Amino acid sequence: MPQNSEKKIPIVIGVTGHRRLRQQDLPALRASVRSLLLSLREQVPHSPLILLCSLAEGADLLCADAAEDLGIPLVAALPLPPEDYEKDFCPAERERLRKHYARAEQLFVTPRSEDLPAERKPRDDAYRQAGIYVSAHAHILLALWDGHPGEHGCGTAEAVDFALQGICSPESGLPVRTARNTLVWHVFTPRAETETEAAGTVHVLGDRQAMEEILRRTEEFNRLAENVQPEAQTLLPEEDPEDAVLARMLRIYGAASMLSKQNARRYRLTLAALAVASALIAMAFLLYDEAQAVGLILVLGLILLLAWLCQRYAGRSDCLRRYIEYRALAECLRVCIYLRHAGSGIQAENLLSWTQQEETAWILDALCALRAGRPPKEQHDIRACWVERQRDYHRQAERKARQESRFSERLVGTALRLSIALYCLALLFELFCGGALTRPLLPVGNAEGYRTVLKIVLGSISAVTLFVANYYGRLSLPRVLSDHGKMERFYSRMSEMLQEKGQTEALLTALAREELIENGNWCSYQRDNQPEISL
Repeated sequence: MPQNSEKKIPIVIGVTGHRRLRQQDLPALRASVRSLLLSLREQVPHSPLILLCSLAEGADLLCADAAEDLGIPLVAALPLPPEDYEKDFCPAERERLRKHYARAEQLFVTPRSEDLPAERKPRDDAYRQAGIYVSAHAHILLALWDGHPGEHGCGTAEAVDFALQGICSPESGLPVRTARNTLVWHVFTPRAETETEAAGTVHVLGDRQAMEEILRRTEEFNRLAENVQPEAQTLLPEEDPEDAVLARMLRIYGAASMLSKQNARRYRLTLAALAVASALIAMAFLLYDEAQAVGLILVLGLILLLAWLCQRYAGRSDCLRRYIEYRALAECLRVCIYLRHAGSGIQAENLLSWTQQEETAWILDALCALRAGRPPKEQHDIRACWVERQRDYHRQAERKARQESRFSERLVGTALRLSIALYCLALLFELFCGGALTRPLLPVGNAEGYRTVLKIVLGSISAVTLFVANYYGRLSLPRVLSDHGKMERFYSRMSEMLQEKGQTEALLTALAREELIENGNWCSYQRDNQPEISL
């Protein structure tokens, strides 16, 4: 297990498969499963792996045994209560089942995600809900399957469809799992002697390239999280020591928030350095041209070199993308944390916009993976810790953004007024002393020298304006100010409605959706603010 795994996003491998395996196929199946798990561990060495399965007889237990041999933790999502579930096992397999019960980090009955059709048997439906749950919370689904369609709506074929196509009918929202954010390892598992393909042959279903990108982004976060000290958490008035899912979310939230702040500092320092460089380059060109300061050509070259190195550092450190994505992860986790603290089963990932699902699929998968575990047991009032705290945050952030915006406006306004004053002065100089008329009314000696000074001063003001545009302009202050104002009013309204109507699922959904949309909008316009030299 990687170090500091408690503040890392786990890579979850779900399991589905046939319950009746042929004895002669077991060695090949075990070898294929072990090889796949080892290859994944090598691909993401900084990320903890978790096996999520229902411990059904056959494929599930085979994969659980392989995970135990490799030291991979187990989360057991059962279709039925343990005592009732055991009735589906023969005595020998029942002992294997109980062994995995004992070693599972979490053991729970999967919550229902669909209405029960009248024609479906409750026990079959329980297996179907377990299949949906495993598919919905896994990065990769390990399917020991013969590839044939299912017949009862609750088997391995259906679980594969849940993962790759989201074919299910949830009580609320839409399925978010698709072939672009889930991968299926199909380990061929024959049932009949007539099959011609060898047992254990592996096929990869889904968008392999998209999943590799998801794993790469997740691995990058986990690698960086190893060396960061998460900030102290004040999200909840008190934590539930028995809620392992909530505890992990809080730790990863702390790491994501700190990493986002670190990259935000790098981004703003780079932005400021490039804005200063742009202004200095403009000034150096002006002095070189107007004041005939030949030596400035060397200074200009040095500034250009430093600016290029700064821009290269921004690109190599990827500080803007990390700043945006880690903040997006932290904000999504904060919503998940509050919903779980409220005792709600609302799935935050289902509330993400299509753009968010597409642009940051690794965050979508992270939310799905981190919710794998026991459903919340207790309900808490979230008005004070979520709504009122967010209202206060946006109120203070709006005040800060307004101060920065006013300072930027004052600088630009002052530069504009000085530019107008200098223009008037230059016009008067040219009219009366510079020969704009046929004959100067007030001739002065060294008119060209005065003209050069005016040009340099006017160019200096333009350089200041260039700095403001390159730095404060890229901070999108008007948009940030508007967003904070709207969200402050939204949370004020939500506080009133919670007091009036109570903590309903409809209000919790509205809270979560608006917060996720606001964060998605922020990410969208921040992506356009790449640090670069502007002249």
